[in-house]
Amino acid sequence: MHSAATLGLILHPDQAPEHFIPVARAADAAGVEELWLWEDCFGQSGTSTSAAVLAATARIRVGLGLMPVPLRNVAMTAMEIATIARMFPGRFLPGIGHGVLDWMAQAGVREASPLTLLTEHATALRTLLAGDELSVEGRYVRLDRVQLRWPPQPVPPLLIGGGRPKTLAIAGELGDGVILAGDAVADSEIDVTRAAIATVREARAAVGLDEPCSVVQFTSVAADASADEITRLAAAFGEAGVTSLPLLALDAEGRPEAGDGVLRLAETIGALRGEPA
Repeated sequence: MHSAATLGLILHPDQAPEHFIPVARAADAAGVEELWLWEDCFGQSGTSTSAAVLAATARIRVGLGLMPVPLRNVAMTAMEIATIARMFPGRFLPGIGHGVLDWMAQAGVREASPLTLLTEHATALRTLLAGDELSVEGRYVRLDRVQLRWPPQPVPPLLIGGGRPKTLAIAGELGDGVILAGDAVADSEIDVTRAAIATVREARAAVGLDEPCSVVQFTSVAADASADEITRLAAAFGEAGVTSLPLLALDAEGRPEAGDGVLRLAETIGALRGEPA
């Protein structure tokens, strides 16, 4: 028996950072459970925006999907996650991933082996967030006796973004969950989601992990989508194995909304909280 995926709201980065706070407060007041941010180049910093949104709201969980590892030293990533998680226990859902490789090239940080970098970064990050001291001399990650002074309590789940099989396998082996991007609305696209989840689960089983993992699927809907439409979507994705379904509001021309449409979608999502699928 599958339950419907938890609904969330995406704040698109194609708007000025100061616009995030009033929308976040409105979503929190409406009862939206999760608010998801993107660290898009070259817009907002994900961690500073997450911290600001968390400070401006009372209960909503904030997901960051995702932080591109080529842009980040793993020690700094661990420090930022730990700081936010300690300030807002249980409300921060951090994600890491490759990032858009063309943007990484623009920033001068594209590496020859993104898979190796992601594996080394995720492995080190898990160790540091657990509060352990780490010395490592990898291809990309090099640390000498690094240990967080204030490790997070509790440790937030580490989500890893992926789409292709090898990256999905890394998410299964090293993550507490996976972030899937895309507009998986049609039945054929939901089949793609099912296949991705199967790859993640197989990778977890191969390394002896049997506890369930989170599956976050980004998708988009019309800003004025009805409650029935959204309920059906959450049920379909829940049946496929998705646990969290952040929604991006689109205007009539299919572009990301940055105005009242986002607030309308937030009201619809919030009104559905706790209702049976």
